[in-house]
Amino acid sequence: MSVTPELLMQAYAAGVFPMAEHRDDPEIFWVDPRRRGIIPMSGLHISRSFAKRLKRDDYSVTMDQAFEAVIDACAQRRETWINQEIRTLFVELHRRGQAHSLEVWMEGELAGGIYGLSVGAAFCGESMFSRRRDGSKIALAWLMDVLRRAGVVLFDTQFLTDHLASMGGVEISRAAYRARLAEAVQGSADIAGTPLARSGQEVVQRSTQTS
Repeated sequence: MSVTPELLMQAYAAGVFPMAEHRDDPEIFWVDPRRRGIIPMSGLHISRSFAKRLKRDDYSVTMDQAFEAVIDACAQRRETWINQEIRTLFVELHRRGQAHSLEVWMEGELAGGIYGLSVGAAFCGESMFSRRRDGSKIALAWLMDVLRRAGVVLFDTQFLTDHLASMGGVEISRAAYRARLAEAVQGSADIAGTPLARSGQEVVQRSTQTS
């Protein structure tokens, strides 16, 4: 492996992240977007219809219980930037308590999830997936609830997709992102020590209070 976990953490703290051209490409390259996607910590948008979906509680949520399954599901798309080296690095960082996953389960099966990296009081969201309708949206809403209470002040989504924009994601300049990141990495967040919400109703209530 040409990149160490320590180097990867330094890269994220400096505002760059790795990608591969495709799953089987052994090489990785560093990315530093001119425009950066973030979700403001008080800006998650939960529509009325999605709030009703969250409150149904016909699902369960866990944190850091199936990290490898989540990253593998994210990499199962036809086109993916997650190669074996990136997977190995993140699995090791998860083992060290620096990378986290949130899993959504329906009828005993993994229905959606999201994973990312904790750097000080910043959380760098890497990828998310859905196998059932709203699986990734539920994961994102529950994760945002945990991150806010854990002390995270910056949620980096790297790029802004239509999906993320519909949930409150915005784009900021590289300079603005780096200024926020420099401040965030000086802080700390206790993601692993922050309990999950007791219900989807609780997630909706707290999101309404902060948005």
